[in-house]
Amino acid sequence: MATIANNIQQVQRRIAAACAAAQRPVQSVTLLAVSKTQEASAVRDAFGAGQRAFGENYVQEALDKMAALADLRPQVEWHLIGPLQSNKTRVVAEHFDWVHSVDRLRVAQRLSEQRPAHLPPLNVCLQVNISGESSKSGAAPAEVHALAHAVAALPRLRLRGLMAIPEPEGDFEAQRAPHRLLRELQQVLVRDGLPLDTLSMGMSADLEAAIAEGSTLVRIGTAIFGARG
Repeated sequence: MATIANNIQQVQRRIAAACAAAQRPVQSVTLLAVSKTQEASAVRDAFGAGQRAFGENYVQEALDKMAALADLRPQVEWHLIGPLQSNKTRVVAEHFDWVHSVDRLRVAQRLSEQRPAHLPPLNVCLQVNISGESSKSGAAPAEVHALAHAVAALPRLRLRGLMAIPEPEGDFEAQRAPHRLLRELQQVLVRDGLPLDTLSMGMSADLEAAIAEGSTLVRIGTAIFGARG
């Protein structure tokens, strides 16, 4: 039976191979272990295998996990990658290191107002609905320019880049297309003066395509932890 440590090694090999194919340094891609619906013990196992960045979708589940793993807190980065409701912004601002799912200005304003002064600025990405799916969260691509500039101006936040969850595709070239669109959108913002360094894109099924198009952070759950609990 594959262990979490073995799975992490396998994913890291995939990342290394994808970086080599794209002629990119392997250090340019961060592995975010998506631990949603997994027990705290599984996160601890992944930590023991050297993993330090963990992604959660559900705020209360994440807070419970943080409490159970409080001894690891100084060494762990917690990322919120799921939709964020306005009534949850305070606890997120107080407990997370990153939020990938900012898709409207009001949520960003609340995070900025509620980020405690003793903590570093909260790292945020704008979630873009790059495939235009009605079922997906995210700002429309046409809205991103104005939203990015507004969010970048807020105190207590650090706008790092863009995030997307493209529609699943089976073909490698088809997988690359939405990731390319997100990269091009970020390049426009960088040329416009925003110092963005993060493209949060790519999951277990399409990390190679995402890395080929410039992903700097891949969000991997199933390939590390197996089927969701």
